Amino acid sequence: MRHGVFDEGYALHVLLSAVFGKGMLQPFRTFRPSRGEGGALYAYSDLDQEALCAVAEAAAPPDGLEVVDVAELRTKPMPDRFSPGQRLGFDVRIRPVRRLARDLSDSQSGKVIRKGSEIDAFRLELLRRSPDGWKASEEAPAARVSRDHVYAAWLAERLAGAAEVDARSFRLASFHRLRVIRGDGRGPEGPDSVVHGDCVVEDPASFAAMLAKGVGRHRAYGYGMLIIRPPGTPPRSR
Repeated sequence: MRHGVFDEGYALHVLLSAVFGKGMLQPFRTFRPSRGEGGALYAYSDLDQEALCAVAEAAAPPDGLEVVDVAELRTKPMPDRFSPGQRLGFDVRIRPVRRLARDLSDSQSGKVIRKGSEIDAFRLELLRRSPDGWKASEEAPAARVSRDHVYAAWLAERLAGAAEVDARSFRLASFHRLRVIRGDGRGPEGPDSVVHGDCVVEDPASFAAMLAKGVGRHRAYGYGMLIIRPPGTPPRSR
């Protein structure tokens, strides 16, 4: 906890790194039941169950093993072959932000957003559309743009060359704003969203590499794990 903020993604990043090694379970995603306690953590890894357990048993600190029960660890091989034109459903938690290439003024708030800052892709689109500030643009019917549309375009950019997002199936399943902790301890605030939809594989090798790497920024902290499922089926996520 820093600056009064608890960031679950940051805490899990530290825990998983201590138990299994840095980046060994990344990207990852947590799921919780709608009622009751408990939950599950899903992650992609180059190591199988036996290898992950061996690393944990050899090098994990005792307090880490009190939190992570490696005996409950389960793995399955992911498909390593996809076909061009193959249609897949997806479910992914994203932090749809962009880094500013230059200082940007918001006349509504009177503040200057500095070059290099992360900004919600939706807020940035509103600022670009209205010189009177993003709140004014958000309230102006003529300039109105949907968050779904902006986030669909953001995701499509990151999957470009690997898969094409079907805009008709895209759905913003959840959205809220969340302050997070990172290495500098400043706790940037930004969008936290789960999106669902279908995509069509364009380049199988690029798609497989993208699955392993994750989508967007903050992939080491619980974002960007593209979970694939049969197209057109309801997702399991919470």
